[in-house]
Amino acid sequence: MTMLETFRPLIDAARGLDLSQPDIARDVLADRFHPAGNEARALNSKLIELLEQGRIAERGAMPVKFGRVTKAVPESDDFSIDVVHMDGPGPHHAHPGGEVNYCIALEGEPRFDGAAPGWVVMPPGSAHVPTVTGGRMLIVYLLPGGRIEFTKT
Repeated sequence: MTMLETFRPLIDAARGLDLSQPDIARDVLADRFHPAGNEARALNSKLIELLEQGRIAERGAMPVKFGRVTKAVPESDDFSIDVVHMDGPGPHHAHPGGEVNYCIALEGEPRFDGAAPGWVVMPPGSAHVPTVTGGRMLIVYLLPGGRIEFTKT
């Protein structure tokens, strides 16, 4: 299995999704790929294994370690895929096309921008300082068209 194929269930869940209404998008994502389902548990185990092997989120230092899986390409349905290991705040950025996040708890009772593990959707035009509190998380970021703008806080 190639690295990109590992992320195929997340790509498939996010395909064609309207991100302009984050709550509805999150519900659709959960219907397509439930974060507590068997398929999700298997994916989570694989992602944790890749993290432990240093094959994802291999750059930087805590509170944010990060790594790019792929740029936005046809094989990823035009999503770029980044994986971030966090236990604090990250850099302020904006999402011109929105952002789909798949969040996995690693330690404690972590929350991503106040949200429990699972799917978190940021609408087009939104911006934030991504922050994990209450523990550690592994977060897969899917960015439509690979569009992200790092900004100053």
